[in-house]
Amino acid sequence: MASNKRMKGVSVTLPVYTYNFATPLTGKKSNDSDHTHKWSVGFKGFHGDLSFCIKKVVFRLHDTYPNPVRTIEQPPFELQETGWGEFEVLVKVYFHPSANEKAAQLYHHIRLHPYQDDPSGGPWPKDKPVTCFLYDELVFNEPTEAFYQILADNNVVGSSGLPLRKYTGKDYAVPPFSVQMEQEELDRLEKAQREVNQQILQLRQRKLALEQEKVSPN
Repeated sequence: MASNKRMKGVSVTLPVYTYNFATPLTGKKSNDSDHTHKWSVGFKGFHGDLSFCIKKVVFRLHDTYPNPVRTIEQPPFELQETGWGEFEVLVKVYFHPSANEKAAQLYHHIRLHPYQDDPSGGPWPKDKPVTCFLYDELVFNEPTEAFYQILADNNVVGSSGLPLRKYTGKDYAVPPFSVQMEQEELDRLEKAQREVNQQILQLRQRKLALEQEKVSPN
């Protein structure tokens, strides 16, 4: 039977993401409301239902909201609201006592407006939700043997859970993250590093040439 003994030198990563969807409010609003959008904010992972390790998720909204601290105790860890402005939400993730882990804090910026054209090239469709996905990772350093076994039983150990290929469908609720996307980002960073290194080399050569011109006799 697994114990609460810590596993020295062991680290397990659980990829997760926060998200929000927003659409303009339609129809007649109440006289005392200046809200322009309805929106939802949530927390998910790539290994399906995370209730095997997550006890609850607490969302801290802007102080102008009634009862700004909202607690969701079962999946989906998501809440719906309306509003007129964008702001940052504190997302606090609590684990089951058996995990023996401190709560994790994430942040998500509520996005209401697209700030860009539709990927098709035209204006953003009025009936298309604005989406915002933020990737993050929960890292468990030296987990207990019991919690490690729970993670292993749910395929977290040794697997990111990320899909291999980028999603090309039209379901706006599907996050854009994938192994392919990760590799493309690494390739872009590597290319940028090569270009920077080349520019540094050229500047050094230019500097050396100028120094040699100064010491050379006329």
